[in-house]
Amino acid sequence: MNRLVLWNIDHTLVDVGRVARECYAEAFQRTTGRPLVRLAPTPGRTESEIIFETLAFNDIVTTDDHLPAFMDALAAAFAARRAGLRGHGRVLAGAAEALAALSGLPGTVQSVLTGSIEPVARLKVTELGLARHLDLDAGGYETGVYSKAATLELVRRRAGEARGVTFGEASTVYVADSPRDVQAAHIAGSPIIAVATGSATEAELRSAGAEVVLPTLSDTDAVVSAVTRLTQA
Repeated sequence: MNRLVLWNIDHTLVDVGRVARECYAEAFQRTTGRPLVRLAPTPGRTESEIIFETLAFNDIVTTDDHLPAFMDALAAAFAARRAGLRGHGRVLAGAAEALAALSGLPGTVQSVLTGSIEPVARLKVTELGLARHLDLDAGGYETGVYSKAATLELVRRRAGEARGVTFGEASTVYVADSPRDVQAAHIAGSPIIAVATGSATEAELRSAGAEVVLPTLSDTDAVVSAVTRLTQA
């Protein structure tokens, strides 16, 4: 059995909302020369979606240079707030225990599939002590090019090639917290475990079609059971 477990980061494993808002405000100021008034909604979205909508909300006429400049400024803002991530961020209940338990399953590789750009994603899980059980080199990050569904397929291939194995659609499971993540997993042909630790309710996640819905990650046995059951096909 070769099994790939992909984790969303924000509101699934960690909550770094306070620091993220500060970083977006700083990046917006650096990129546009103006103060941020309104930040776009973030649940289930990629960094480029958030950035472009935030620019539009604040009446900025975008050019081709805005996205890379904003992403660079965002990475720098997070890097300058390492201590803030540790001091104001938090690991969500059961996340560390679930990662540790799944790392003990034979043939199981864990990585991330996130809407964050790579340097920011790495900082979030590293500074909050969750990187130990994650193959971050195989992870899927926002590049401004691929959707989450396409990125999931890329991660499957990259993780498999690195190990000389195949991670098929049915042997890959995504753990995330928004209806948009459910849609991405299904487009990529993989099941999803949805946790109601973000802005979506359990009912909304079920309605979106998630194969398994959990209130939190606190029940480690339930998480492990769901992963093994969904990847047995």
